[in-house]
Amino acid sequence: MIAAVLATGLWACAPRDRPPVRIVGSSTIFPFAAKVAETYTRRTSVPIVVEQTGSGGGHKLFCSGDASIDATTSSRPQKPAESAICAANGVAPVIELPLGFDGIVLARSVDAVPIRLDTVTLYHALARKLPTSATDCTPVPNPYSRWSQIDPGLPDEPIEIFGPPPTSGTRDAFVETAMETGARRFPCLAAMERDTPSLFRARVHDLREDGAWINSGENDNAMVRTLVDSPAAIGVLGFSFLNQNTDKVGGIAIGGVVPTSATIRSGTYPVVRTLYLYMKDGSAADVRGYGMEFLSDEASGPGGYLEEIGLIPLPDALRTATRQRLSDADKAESRIEGSEP
Repeated sequence: MIAAVLATGLWACAPRDRPPVRIVGSSTIFPFAAKVAETYTRRTSVPIVVEQTGSGGGHKLFCSGDASIDATTSSRPQKPAESAICAANGVAPVIELPLGFDGIVLARSVDAVPIRLDTVTLYHALARKLPTSATDCTPVPNPYSRWSQIDPGLPDEPIEIFGPPPTSGTRDAFVETAMETGARRFPCLAAMERDTPSLFRARVHDLREDGAWINSGENDNAMVRTLVDSPAAIGVLGFSFLNQNTDKVGGIAIGGVVPTSATIRSGTYPVVRTLYLYMKDGSAADVRGYGMEFLSDEASGPGGYLEEIGLIPLPDALRTATRQRLSDADKAESRIEGSEP
């Protein structure tokens, strides 16, 4: 079997006497989704297209009602507003399938000066506006331009972090874990979250646009090249891309915990998210078959071929239960199809 990587996706070649299964979504999940597509096509001759659109872009396409979109991958849960759009366009009910875990890592060139960070420091570095003090949440413009201004023990280097754009699930998960965790260390912001959570989210999720945070697109491989060329810079990317490029970039400890498969699986690494596959309940058999391949022990179980390229497996019980849920949907759809004249 020949697989050709295109500019925005992967075509798993197979006989073309049927429409291909089309999967859109997360750039983080793309290497895993593409590997599953390659394996499933080899076994079944079902053609698969996998496209990198970002998690937000994937949900937009999936929920649009476009009949050519069979499923979307996402590095964050589907938002209520997206679910409402799906329902309005007849893309409902939707099955949410957890696939595994991923750490959101900070990385920099292996040639860079070592740096150790925590979520409070990250909040100081990246928030567009900071509280006046720990007890006074009056916002003031972020005054920090160098790491050493936040903490004299940090390198005297400019704050320069390359990260994904607002459409990315990686960015959503980063601000919801790292930034929110750091913000809660300010008593006034913790009180704001309790009393007016929408205001808290608006404040904490508002990242700088003065060069400290640089939107770098959805391509984590391009991010790795940027970090190699800019040794003082830091990048925000999925663990799998760090895991595949340890000769070029190294992970930065957060709160003293280095990102590894073991620390992500155990939950001791503080910035971890679940990866998902979404499909319509009642999807075609080939789409459900693709999902079953993704959830198989051979693919996403411990020692599976996806763990080899960076996916952190679900607990066995959760993976089995998820597979059973998809199997039940498959049986229900088969009964419906069998009842048709």
